[in-house]
Amino acid sequence: MNKISVIGLDLAKNVFQLHGVDADGEIVVRKQLSRSQLRQFLARLEPCLIGMEACGAAHYWSRELTRLGHTARMMAPAFVKPYLKSNKNDRNDAEAICEAVQRPSMRFVAAKTLEQQSVLHLHHARRLLVRQRVALSNHMRGVLSEYGIALPQGVKVISRRLPELLEDADNDLPMLTRHLLAELKAEHDQLMERIARFEQQLKAWHAINPVSQRLASIPGIGVLTATALAATVGEGQDFENGRQLAAYLGLVPRQASSGGKERLLGISKRGDGYLRGLLIHGARAVIHHIRRRLKAHQPGGNPWVEQLLQRCHANEAAVALANKMARTAWVLLSRNETYYAARPV
Repeated sequence: MNKISVIGLDLAKNVFQLHGVDADGEIVVRKQLSRSQLRQFLARLEPCLIGMEACGAAHYWSRELTRLGHTARMMAPAFVKPYLKSNKNDRNDAEAICEAVQRPSMRFVAAKTLEQQSVLHLHHARRLLVRQRVALSNHMRGVLSEYGIALPQGVKVISRRLPELLEDADNDLPMLTRHLLAELKAEHDQLMERIARFEQQLKAWHAINPVSQRLASIPGIGVLTATALAATVGEGQDFENGRQLAAYLGLVPRQASSGGKERLLGISKRGDGYLRGLLIHGARAVIHHIRRRLKAHQPGGNPWVEQLLQRCHANEAAVALANKMARTAWVLLSRNETYYAARPV
């Protein structure tokens, strides 16, 4: 049997599909293996290039394959799809991965460390609880509205106002509804406590991580955004410049250019939507602060943003500022520096 030089590995939970070729591109192996069989097969195999789609468990297998001496490469599924020759199935997917990983211009996804993954899982768990809290609070507001009670917006309004409403005997809330709202409020309070615990763990990691601390020196980037950025992009070595990082986060315009005519549309919204959202929220906070200072006839502190607000809508300014924040973050990461705001002349 010829020596295997490249393998396309289609990952799954229990059954894995392999497609291996030699240096001349001739098919050497094409088989399905269980999890235990896959580990044994790759442990006996001479070091080679192994490609995978960046999906569930891909980072784990990338670390395992590297430990076995292989060169593991992960790719976004969207970049593998053009190499699919026929109907989609595990056999054809593995062949497409094998073909894609050999392309010189292919963009690869960097493998995350165990620490990076643990921080990101903490972020994802917090986001899940926040969504549950919002859904629960909206449900309670809907129940109250059926009895003519409207509560103002705000995360803490439910915890502050609901006990008063439940004890008020003059409103029209039936006893059964009062018991229901009391149960829902108890669950809401538990969610608030769990979210606070997750945020404390993120703050503790931020306090011992110099990369996250450098990122938090940028105006508009707090502990949540800094820890998510540090866990996602690390030292930024996978990006050649700040624009690549901004493009990875979907903060650059989409293009629909043809015939020499350049046409730019809204932002691409590709890549990490969670991180993109954090940056835009941080940019909105900066803009809100600047507009409040300008309204009080005080210096805004950021002439670039002030000029931007004069030319475009606040939402467009927020996206532009988020793009600039991403570029600034890459500079700090690549140069190992801390952000210092320019002093007014």
